[in-house]
Amino acid sequence: MDIVITYVDGNDPVWQHDYEQFTNQPVLEKRFRDWGTLRYLFRGIEVNMQFIRKVHLIVSHESQVPKWIDRNEVHIMLHKDIIPAEYLPTFNCNPIEMHLHRIEGLDEEYLYFNDDVFPMRHCVATDFFEGGKCHLGMSRHLFVFDMFKRICRNSDRLAHKVLGLKPSLCFLRPQHVCTPMFKSECEEVYKSASEEIAKTSASRIRNDENLNQYLFLDYLYLKGRLINRRLSRQHISVGIISAKGLRNAIVNPTKSLLCINDVQLSESRYEELRRVLLAAFEERFPQKSKYEL
Repeated sequence: MDIVITYVDGNDPVWQHDYEQFTNQPVLEKRFRDWGTLRYLFRGIEVNMQFIRKVHLIVSHESQVPKWIDRNEVHIMLHKDIIPAEYLPTFNCNPIEMHLHRIEGLDEEYLYFNDDVFPMRHCVATDFFEGGKCHLGMSRHLFVFDMFKRICRNSDRLAHKVLGLKPSLCFLRPQHVCTPMFKSECEEVYKSASEEIAKTSASRIRNDENLNQYLFLDYLYLKGRLINRRLSRQHISVGIISAKGLRNAIVNPTKSLLCINDVQLSESRYEELRRVLLAAFEERFPQKSKYEL
């Protein structure tokens, strides 16, 4: 199986110029801030996921590709390679997620990683895929309080529609971690829901009428190709965890996967936690991976 990673370096002046020009908004620091941890995601993959065939890194511009990346080992794809030109540039993760299955040479089975999820302990292929099905925790929700949950509900309702099912009062929400996908199933949904996906693709920034990648996951679950089995994952927020707790979660992980959620922080707090974070990851994964020059 393959891994697909989406990445944004919010410090890139080329990207910042496009963002401000096309959105007429200042850059949202929390959403696009780069903590400098991408290399440790690659190291975690090499150490703990040795069954992976290929890693694909998806970025908007060539200027977004870290200089330390070994292109002989990492397949670099730009947004223009997978997303129709009329939707670019985009600063919305949802249109990007709608088009990941169009990556050239992508394996039928693949895992989609945001750059804030890290493999911390040994994983095996059957943690994610087994017997033509994939594994992920799924939960049902009734109430909608924010934009993200509205997007989740939109995706759930469309998945039901594509399969000819009546919408449910509750909506599905997959576990927040890396997500297993089947390329052929994504292609089927993309074809069947092309009009609705086009509307999301036209949104340069998120809005509450968008769809997200959960469309594909909900479809898999409703079709019987996704087994409701939670992946081994710890989720932490930098807004509430102590520096000591952050270090311990990295150096002494208790779960296979670690998700580190960014929130609004003061500059001094961000710098403090960033130093702790990078030092802890360097302690956990001290050796360069094959993905680094």
